[in-house]
Amino acid sequence: MATILLSTIGFTKHSASAFFTKLKEAGIVRVIDIRLNNVSQLAGFTKRDDLIYFLKEICGCGYIHEPCFAPTQEILDAWKKKAIDWPAYEKRFIKLMEDRRIEDRISAEQLHNACLLCSEPTPERCHRRLVAEYLQGRFPGIQIRHL
Repeated sequence: MATILLSTIGFTKHSASAFFTKLKEAGIVRVIDIRLNNVSQLAGFTKRDDLIYFLKEICGCGYIHEPCFAPTQEILDAWKKKAIDWPAYEKRFIKLMEDRRIEDRISAEQLHNACLLCSEPTPERCHRRLVAEYLQGRFPGIQIRHL
């Protein structure tokens, strides 16, 4: 079975230069935006319309927004307000992905040389890692790379 290279990246604590350079050097062909809110002023250079333009012009890659790959506002708020710990967040989010059957919303071809985008600077306590690992369990041959 062929290897599917799936990357992840968060935009906070990165300059635009570092962010787009990482994507370009990694050979990313499409960014899959898995943020619940991709139009916030807090998104800076990754605000949806700006990001679509920058990705095309700087990296020559495409863009997909897939909000079904994001946690619900309820799960996100519970984590941010410390009403639940990380293991509880993981359990709830994994159940949500299972219920949504997110693997049916994307193909292996769309995942190859793609990059899951969210805001967290590192993947350890971020839903992008959970999405990548979930998809790895559904699509044989996925290799995950955190940029």
